Amino acid sequence: MSKEIDIQVSSGNIFADLGMPNSDEMLMKAELVRQITEILSQRKLNQVQAAEVLGIDQPKVSALMRGKLTGFSTERLFRFLNALGCDVQIVVKKQKLESPATAGISVVSL
Repeated sequence: MSKEIDIQVSSGNIFADLGMPNSDEMLMKAELVRQITEILSQRKLNQVQAAEVLGIDQPKVSALMRGKLTGFSTERLFRFLNALGCDVQIVVKKQKLESPATAGISVVSL
């Protein structure tokens, strides 16, 4: 006997799929943190070393790396990326579609 599994196609934003408020902002912050942790990993920095580079204490690095984003504004994450030697560009472009409801926010790594 097999059970049917209900499968739902993702919108591309897990936070929106879960019905969380501010889902676009949450996805953007999660992607920025992914970029930060990837750079820290590539540089083989431990949390104490990362804290020194980012100008924060080690417990905050731990929280950041575990995805605890409370207390980390988008601007603060931008500054962390700058401290790691990354430029951050914000690009605003008009949408080709007529419905502004489909406009969104994305983070692109170059």
